[in-house]
Amino acid sequence: MKTRSLLLVLAIAASLLSFAKFSHCESHQWATPDQYIHACYSDIPALFGERGLDKGTWAFSSGDKSVEYPVITGAIMWLTAKITPQSDFRASAYFNINALYIAMLFALCTLLMYRITPRFAYLSVLSPAVIASLYINWDLWAIITIIGAIYLFDNHKYRWSAAALGVSIATKFMPVFLLIPIALILWRRRELQLAVQYIAITATTWLAINLPVILTTPQGWLRFYELNISRESDWGSLWYSLNLLGVNISSLNLIAVFGLLAAFTAFALYVLELIEPPSLASVAFIVLATVMILSKVYSPQYVLWLTPLAVMAISNSKDLPAFWIWQGAEIIYHVAIWQHLAEVTGARFGLPANWYAALALIRIAASGYLIYVLVRRGLGRTHESERDFPLTPHRSYS
Repeated sequence: MKTRSLLLVLAIAASLLSFAKFSHCESHQWATPDQYIHACYSDIPALFGERGLDKGTWAFSSGDKSVEYPVITGAIMWLTAKITPQSDFRASAYFNINALYIAMLFALCTLLMYRITPRFAYLSVLSPAVIASLYINWDLWAIITIIGAIYLFDNHKYRWSAAALGVSIATKFMPVFLLIPIALILWRRRELQLAVQYIAITATTWLAINLPVILTTPQGWLRFYELNISRESDWGSLWYSLNLLGVNISSLNLIAVFGLLAAFTAFALYVLELIEPPSLASVAFIVLATVMILSKVYSPQYVLWLTPLAVMAISNSKDLPAFWIWQGAEIIYHVAIWQHLAEVTGARFGLPANWYAALALIRIAASGYLIYVLVRRGLGRTHESERDFPLTPHRSYS
């Protein structure tokens, strides 16, 4: 009980520290390039006016000016705009209301992390990269449901887990990739019927949430998916960084898809190699970090997703150096992206494109290194078991 209370206090302290970081931009009305120079940019006030939310417009009713997010995030953006009082500084009020909800979600995520990994839960609230990024976007609304889905799955509450995952996908689409390890884990357990049922519940939940918006404002609903298919390489991605360094990538969509297919094949072989089917918590980071590395954008707030997943995956204190190396790289990138944008937007100083690209690649390499450490740890346990029990067959789940 004392540990849980301490973690809650740390979560509140981290939320306040992060808010203090963003408060400079609020006091200067999110001016450019000042918001990049001081590394306190947030999508929340930026999109309040740009997507018509300040006028009370429904998030998906503006056609190609609709919000570029899935349904639940769009609804949250619209609802918080509705309760934002009229004032001369309404964008700041809108930010503050959203920040309050995000801080509450962060505290709930911390308590849930304690249930999953009481030994290492403190890492998610002491993460400097998380504190630096907490209020950039609305990601915490999806992160709490993905953590919940993992917790419920590993506690064999599959229907509730599937429903939570469907909600998470309807909030931010990234969690859809968790269906890959889920399917592999259940296949290893020879529970194919359960795998089909899980996917069906997830899809049904997602469709039930999306269908009203699809039927009423189809163009606005489709905008998120069209943008992600048609977008070129963007900030933080491997492909964008290579392009800045003079390596031109043609047929990017095709290369990215083949890269993901190769990565998922390697992951499937890894799961098959393990002597026991893994927990979802132990492999979720490997999957989502790989997706983010190979995607066309690698946003700074993605660390909010990956940090709790990395903490769940750590089972040995020997993995902590790799975790902190990765966190260090994330903090370096957090500074680099904003200082590069400061230069792009006319600041008197900033980070040149080639330096930005190099630091982005260091961040990607650090993510890859942590993936490698976790995979090696999993395979190491398997090989140790095989040495200790060379004649013991793999467990049957028939």
